[in-house]
Amino acid sequence: MDAPVVRNLPKQLFVAGSWVDATDGATFEVLNPATGEVLCEVADASPADGRSALDAAVAAQPSFARTTPLERHEILTTAFRLLHERIDDLALLMTLEMGKPLPEARGEISYAAEFLRHFAGEALRIDGGFQTAPQGGARLLVTRQPVGPCLLVTPWNFPMAMGTRKIGPAIAAGCTSVIKPAHQTPLSMLALVDVLREAGLPDGVVNCLTTTDASGVMEPLIRSGLARKLSFTGSTKVGKVLLEQCASTVLRTSMELGGNAPFVVFEDADLDEAVTGAMAAKMRNMGEACTAANRIYVQEPVIEEFGRRLAERMGRLTVGDGTQDGVDVGPLIDEAGLAKVSDLVADAVDRGATVLTGGERVDGPGYFYRPTVLTGVPTAARMAQEEIFGPVAPLTPFTTEEEAVRLANDTRFGLVSYVYTNDLRRALRMAEAIESGMVGLNQGVVSNPYAPFGGMKESGLGREGGSVGIDEFLETKYVGIAMPQR
Repeated sequence: MDAPVVRNLPKQLFVAGSWVDATDGATFEVLNPATGEVLCEVADASPADGRSALDAAVAAQPSFARTTPLERHEILTTAFRLLHERIDDLALLMTLEMGKPLPEARGEISYAAEFLRHFAGEALRIDGGFQTAPQGGARLLVTRQPVGPCLLVTPWNFPMAMGTRKIGPAIAAGCTSVIKPAHQTPLSMLALVDVLREAGLPDGVVNCLTTTDASGVMEPLIRSGLARKLSFTGSTKVGKVLLEQCASTVLRTSMELGGNAPFVVFEDADLDEAVTGAMAAKMRNMGEACTAANRIYVQEPVIEEFGRRLAERMGRLTVGDGTQDGVDVGPLIDEAGLAKVSDLVADAVDRGATVLTGGERVDGPGYFYRPTVLTGVPTAARMAQEEIFGPVAPLTPFTTEEEAVRLANDTRFGLVSYVYTNDLRRALRMAEAIESGMVGLNQGVVSNPYAPFGGMKESGLGREGGSVGIDEFLETKYVGIAMPQR
């Protein structure tokens, strides 16, 4: 494919403020998941390229740490404006490499830009403290300063927003970085880095590595002792490996890992609102989101009606190439993702689940799966413990509030949960009892740049976004000042 948005995009590594080829000239293909066609080739970084990028970040750190908060604010504000000015081209680029329908891609660009605007403001609000020591004779000065060069690793499912959610606070705090996007979706990150370059970001502050050898390139950087922070979004399995690597140099970490979100519907809920919320929580990004409703628990008196309404809504969705008008559901990212969804559905059906709609692949090129609703999914089904990452809504009945809490917490994950009820006290009890870092009460989307995003248990460490998001990139330093009493 020779789309102008692809043809005009830099496809090299971005190191020390310049676009450069991989040292060995290697490249890899980027595919369109809707057609299987090759969009383009981009530079395939080697470990040597990784070290060059980190060296550039280390060299730029002292001078960037000295920039004023207002300078960093203005860079992020300019980048925010540029993303909105180019929203149509950036959305098309995202749809071509990742598959989500154009309206969703436009929504992601706006969401991504909002992180830049939010952290532009946070750059101006980095604070500290000063007090007299309670016993007298000294003053206590508390300052905040950049943690230092950062390694940032982003996933393929939200290729622009996950970038700004990490780069935004790093820049705001005065940290340099090396960012590695997923190899399936490198183009959105290359476009973002080019926007930051145009916004006036100094050379070496953000360096970008596209590679098919993620572990080979990143592990030496993690173990080098030169980086001071790793922020990773991806699977829990990979996150655990990275945490072990970070231990060797006590590298500070933020980990946004897997999810297994429960979506709980009580009999007193407004079913129209609950179905609408389930559609949002399940079908955003074709279900390829760590926040996707993965286990839908519905109280027995209303599960049949809820299932009927949800299946009707899901069955009306149009599946196809996300660049086409009227498409609601794009392709899954690749054949492996499609095969996993198919296997999980087959396993649930084998264990007694009933298909209300969908339950099959869509013929033709690309990696499409029909929007699916299953009912009577047993808790022993694989999808009760594994992320589906696809357009499949599994319904399981429950009877009491206590059972709902037990089912919701019966997982090693704890990223987000959703609860639908019109009983205020029950809503608050559920929000307190469910073990997750975020709770949506009568709403199916909780992600917000102005709120802290993160999970409990094996869903991760730390928080991104909100007023606490910049804390992950700042060190707190205490200075004791002798002040003898006269």
